Amino acid sequence: MPVSRLLIANRGEIAMRIVRAAKSLGVHTIQAYSEADAEMLSVREADESICIGPAPAKDSYLNIDALLKAARETNADAVHPGYGFLSESPAFVRAVEDAGLTFVGPSADTIERMGDKVAARQAAEAAGVPVVPGSDGRVDGVDAALEVAETIGYPVMVKAAAGGGGRGIRVAQDSDELRKLAPQAAREAQAAFGDGGLYVERAILSPRHIEVQILGDGTRAVHCWERECSLQRRRQKVWEEAGASCLDQATRETLCQSAVALAKAVNYRGAGTLEYLYDDASGEFFFIEMNTRIQVEHPVTEMITGVDLVAEMIRVAGGEPLSMTQDDIARNGHAIEVRLNAEDPLMQFMPFPGKVDGLDWPEGDGIRVDHFLSDGYQIPPFYDSLIGKLIVHAPTRDEAIDKLAKALRSTRIGGVKTTIPLHLALARSPDVRAGRVHTQWLEPWLDAGNLTAEATGDPQ
Repeated sequence: MPVSRLLIANRGEIAMRIVRAAKSLGVHTIQAYSEADAEMLSVREADESICIGPAPAKDSYLNIDALLKAARETNADAVHPGYGFLSESPAFVRAVEDAGLTFVGPSADTIERMGDKVAARQAAEAAGVPVVPGSDGRVDGVDAALEVAETIGYPVMVKAAAGGGGRGIRVAQDSDELRKLAPQAAREAQAAFGDGGLYVERAILSPRHIEVQILGDGTRAVHCWERECSLQRRRQKVWEEAGASCLDQATRETLCQSAVALAKAVNYRGAGTLEYLYDDASGEFFFIEMNTRIQVEHPVTEMITGVDLVAEMIRVAGGEPLSMTQDDIARNGHAIEVRLNAEDPLMQFMPFPGKVDGLDWPEGDGIRVDHFLSDGYQIPPFYDSLIGKLIVHAPTRDEAIDKLAKALRSTRIGGVKTTIPLHLALARSPDVRAGRVHTQWLEPWLDAGNLTAEATGDPQ
């Protein structure tokens, strides 16, 4: 059944993005919101809205019973989870479907399988997708981890089998470090995800982070090319690009086809992303995990392909087949997205929730801003600090960086500190402009004092 009344079980800029995609399809939108988000832009922009509880996420956006109650009271027939919160919760998917509603995303079984990094790794190997050399499955204790490490060689990375976001990860240079760090990783994973399971893999030194956007309808799957997300702080992405300028065309094609093969192997439905490490030195790539949801950085893919990923998710969830074939999806130019967070980058990225006092957004061809702010809006302190994303598109990467810098200088979010100075400084960096970056590049660059008010040229 096509989706007709969609409950948006999320907040912030992704809620606004879902509202706009749904409205483009003629779908009635219902924004679920916490008491802290009553003035959020999507509450006004949606066709209707409903409060689901107090500010703490556990009482609102993570409260399955409250969300299902809201869906019943508003006669919703589908739920879109966005990203974060319950977007990758098999229990939520099952609860939604048990209530007779459509979940906009993959099946609970797919989320369960691909959300466990060990199971995802095994699925990738079965589909012929390269994986980082490591343990065949979860390791049972430190001795088993040491045995794997001796086989594959140091340094090794100990990783949580469940979850993501950089939690439960340690890098050991030798056996003594592994004995010490593996229990730490297990405790952190248990605290963060309720699952202390670990696996071990070879540490790829200074890799690039490359990911492939896929779409599937449960039968067919296509890719929408790749993104590079190597600029990361504390394993969190801050700047994303489409495509990855480090890849030659043959590697790009092989990488993207491997993503399609895995998506087909698990009968994937909806939008998803396969993440890889790419070794510049050898030209090898290795699958690391799959995100079974829409991602923060999806706009750069939309800018170079013209595909509305969120609308396609809604269509597919309603039972329609993919509206495109692989031949329909062409790459056009280069796109860059930077994350605008309510943080003070000149004060160790201290969170800076506050009241917005004036907004000026850049405009023009090839410029897009995804946000949920309005003048006078009080940014709440209860959630992630992401308040918006600035996306630019141009014929070449150099032109995209130039356009980004100009757009950043035209952006004003009054009353709060933001990460605009960080992005201005990055746009001026010779290494960034030359593409000489990797996943461990940004933090030493920050530690070296490259981010100063003078270096950014930013008036904030």
